[in-house]
Amino acid sequence: MSPSIVGLALLLLGILAIVGTLIRVRSRWTQKLFLPVSIIAGFIALILGPEVLGRLAGLVGLDALTEGGLFGADVMSVWSELPGLLISAVFATMFLGEAIPSPKRAVTLLGPQLSLGVTFGAGQYVVGILVAVLLLVPLFDISPMFGALIEIGFEGGHGTAAGMAPVMAELGFEEGGDLALAMATVGIVSGILVGVIAVNWAARTGHSQFLDSKAELPEDEQRGVYAGDDQPSGGKLTVRASSLESLTLHIGIVGLAIVIGQLLLMGMQAIEGALWADFVEIFAYVPLFPLAMLGGVIIQLVIDRTGRGDLLDRGTMERIQGASLDLLIIAALATLSLDAIANNFGPFAILAVVGIAWNVFVLFVLAPRYISRFWFERGIGDFGQSMGVTATGLLLMRMADPNRKSPAYESFGYKQLVFEPFFGGGIITAAAIPLIVQFGPFPFLIGMSILLIAAILSGLLYFGRNPRFGDFETKAD
Repeated sequence: MSPSIVGLALLLLGILAIVGTLIRVRSRWTQKLFLPVSIIAGFIALILGPEVLGRLAGLVGLDALTEGGLFGADVMSVWSELPGLLISAVFATMFLGEAIPSPKRAVTLLGPQLSLGVTFGAGQYVVGILVAVLLLVPLFDISPMFGALIEIGFEGGHGTAAGMAPVMAELGFEEGGDLALAMATVGIVSGILVGVIAVNWAARTGHSQFLDSKAELPEDEQRGVYAGDDQPSGGKLTVRASSLESLTLHIGIVGLAIVIGQLLLMGMQAIEGALWADFVEIFAYVPLFPLAMLGGVIIQLVIDRTGRGDLLDRGTMERIQGASLDLLIIAALATLSLDAIANNFGPFAILAVVGIAWNVFVLFVLAPRYISRFWFERGIGDFGQSMGVTATGLLLMRMADPNRKSPAYESFGYKQLVFEPFFGGGIITAAAIPLIVQFGPFPFLIGMSILLIAAILSGLLYFGRNPRFGDFETKAD
């Protein structure tokens, strides 16, 4: 593939993002759904690509458009490889530029929030695998790996789905990547729809302490832009431009985190190859991105220890992460295989409905019993994340607590530090498919069931009943 084609592919992604932004600004229905621009742009690319325009062109004899649609086969080939590369950058930036807090300071807010997060995540595996082995496998003759799609698509989102696609293909689940991407799309759209309904319900019934049932988000927030002077900084300079561009430094740090992750993965694979590869192989199929996140944590710990935390800016890291994720989603949706969804529509639809039902159950039934104060404000964020991406959770928290008076944002952040290394693209997500292939679905199902039971019991019998976990100062007090 020539460098000019790679450059053209990246430029086209940027142009698609501009088109998606214009649609979001002008279209009321996309605003009401709070659809991210990357989703809009990705679907535009899908329609103009070989899966839709290419097929229609083939019907009327325009063979030049059949392989790559409007973009060409070479550009589509570049786009198909991008998600697997960009996902490592997304995860490497997860904790960079943010001081890792002391466990003692975070424990009051972390406990119930972590129990809730694990209930969402582990439960998605439990209900998904149970439905797969009891119903979908005998009825549709599909792989038990199908049961892991809920957590990969819902909790992990588009980035994790794209990152796991090569692993699933290597293990014989060729359509898994496309199905996981479709599951992620269902998750983010249904998560926003259900979340908006839940916020309105909480406002009307008094389950939220900060909402007015008639209140509405500002128009510029619905359009997805900032108005006037209400524009936050995208990051600050940490080194002088005469020495080095600050963005260059941050990109270099992200690259170093990915390299550390690659070395960690190679080390784990070497140890596995020397000790137990003849019996079972797990790390041989673990993708790079969760280890890249660990590489970022190592760098941040070293920087904190040396007292040079001022060299990294969290805002700049978030811009790198956001840009990588936007480009990843557009490219992944553009190369989505509609055949994979059509061929598995029955089991896919059943699994999606089951996943949505589980998340709604956890939010409305378990969250009030886990969290003694501000359960809705704190629960809706985890619900949004468990249905799509962290940004969805933050959006719903913003709707439920527009002035940030509750401890929802703080507790959500503490939970992420412990939760993200394992679920939603972490070690458990990365190892789920290899474990199911190596040992069958039942050992992994038992492990997740034990974890789920522990999370439910701790939430119901300890955190929910212990007033210490509701005794904290907030801006609302």
